[in-house]
Amino acid sequence: MKTVITAARLIAPEEVIENPVVVVEDGVIESIAARGAAALPAGEHVDFAGATLAPGLFDVHIHGSVGHDIMEATPEAFGRIGHFLAARGVTSYLPTTVTAPIDWTLRSLEGLVKFIGSTEYGAKPLGIHLEGPFLSPHKRGAHAAHQLVEPSVAMFDRFWQAAEGHIRLMTIAPELPGALEVIEHATKLGVRISMGHSDANSDQAAKGTAAGAASATHTYNAMRAFDHRNPGLLGEVLSNDGLYGELICDGLHVAPTAVKIYWKCKGADKAILITDAMAATGMPDGNYKLGELDVRVKDGVCLIGENTLAGSTLTLNRAVKNFAEFTGAPIAEVAKLASRNPARMAGFADQAGALAAGRSADFAVINAKNEVVETILRGQVLAKA
Repeated sequence: MKTVITAARLIAPEEVIENPVVVVEDGVIESIAARGAAALPAGEHVDFAGATLAPGLFDVHIHGSVGHDIMEATPEAFGRIGHFLAARGVTSYLPTTVTAPIDWTLRSLEGLVKFIGSTEYGAKPLGIHLEGPFLSPHKRGAHAAHQLVEPSVAMFDRFWQAAEGHIRLMTIAPELPGALEVIEHATKLGVRISMGHSDANSDQAAKGTAAGAASATHTYNAMRAFDHRNPGLLGEVLSNDGLYGELICDGLHVAPTAVKIYWKCKGADKAILITDAMAATGMPDGNYKLGELDVRVKDGVCLIGENTLAGSTLTLNRAVKNFAEFTGAPIAEVAKLASRNPARMAGFADQAGALAAGRSADFAVINAKNEVVETILRGQVLAKA
């Protein structure tokens, strides 16, 4: 049976459609049109009065949630994580690794392959984000220092083979010896390179971009502080119109004023909202693991050592709401930062991030308060978040 979905508006790739009528059959969008005087098409009618239909959200940087870590690579972990994400508007994601012993990383990659593209576990994992071990020891954040290694094509190829070619995004510090060669090599294989966990100066960051980097990992965080004489990686991502830039918009990792600066610099086409969420997301305060590191969570803040942030407990629906509040940007633009832009950056623009006929019926339903109130996943209306 066909399902006919109506709402106040719909965020299409190039426009906002007022009073849309969406016909869905077998989990696929059959048609989208503005409602006219004619009667609705035949089918089960679902109305989201006053709400906006946005593309399903896409998180390209997430380590886990609800007590589970992506590195577990088990059906239980992916089931819990995938359904948690889907209930909050996320319909696609890139499971993200964390620096660990090489053998552990290889085993995890081999395990993750089994879930890529699967629709059995809620939100759909489309590819793998390899974060570590090619990171700067000076800006390692919550990555174990003794597990970091210098980049090499040989080491990358071991990861690539274990992942059976499903690494779609890789974070790397461009200033490390061998990094530029790895960036060039991985880019030729279709991997998107994100510069991050980096102490790169301006020249080193620019060379990373020239070698093929497409984005920057959690802009502002785990980067050399901005200096007006040597702006470093932060200066490169904020000034280079060709680079995408991730942002953790929880009000903690980046102050609202800095969020506004980021928005003015990256704009509607290159800004990307992420969570960098870890296992503690959706869980009570307590002690958790991120890779092999112990993380304590208090009042939702994830810390290692004295005061080093270790990922977040942010959800992407909340990031969207926060960004709209901090910047005043309209929801029709903000929703694309968590759907269209990550899909384009990661090379999945044909699978995610847009609502159009022939595409999977994946929607985030957003109310007038910019809250995701329901999710439509492959044509099925899910429970409220």
